[in-house]
Amino acid sequence: MKDEIYNQAQPHLVDFAFDSRVAAVFPDMIRRSVPGYELVVPLSALMAARHLNGGERVYDLGCSLGATTLSLLTHLGSRSCDIVSVDNAPAMLERARQLVTDPRVRFVEADIATLPLDPARVVLCNWLLQFLPPQTRDEVIARIARALRGGGMLLMAEKIRDEDADTQDFFDASHLAFKAANGYTDLEISQKRAAIENVMIVDTERIHRQRLHAAGFSTVRVWYRCLNWIAIAAWA
Repeated sequence: MKDEIYNQAQPHLVDFAFDSRVAAVFPDMIRRSVPGYELVVPLSALMAARHLNGGERVYDLGCSLGATTLSLLTHLGSRSCDIVSVDNAPAMLERARQLVTDPRVRFVEADIATLPLDPARVVLCNWLLQFLPPQTRDEVIARIARALRGGGMLLMAEKIRDEDADTQDFFDASHLAFKAANGYTDLEISQKRAAIENVMIVDTERIHRQRLHAAGFSTVRVWYRCLNWIAIAAWA
């Protein structure tokens, strides 16, 4: 379904939420809004599958409609695995459960900011931290690191802000052009930006690296970069 949530003027904009309206159009919304989405999802799932031996636990944190979970299943083939896919949005999980019915997957509704994590081999969290309260992010990454001790791998993707103002301006302008080229009008772009500015708060790459190293990740590698988006692989 086409994303037309912000195509009419809304005099009283409310903060963006992953509600039933967003769940209905989410695949179109994210494809047209996030550069590299259609590469990061399958490639992060491929990396995760290569790190698994069979029968191990994987977390997909902030799973949304389960696109990363579904891609992981494709790369796993018939191998056994315990996949725990977590989100805090009931509307997104309801749709995810309809789309992904493999018995190796358990969908869990929970607040990831406080969710206890059992030992795992891989944790995937694509575009998650940017939606968590900033004061909770260090502890979430520390909790992930503890769950992955002994050779586990974290795969994460995030929107970032650049520390150089001119570079940030260039990326912002390029992102606006990207969304316009994908059919969004100026009204849609401006209203979506106003709705999400207090909900999605992004960090710099330096902050992400510092947080990961402080949590105990010994190796941190950026494997994808496009404008304001990066994807990272880290080993505990």
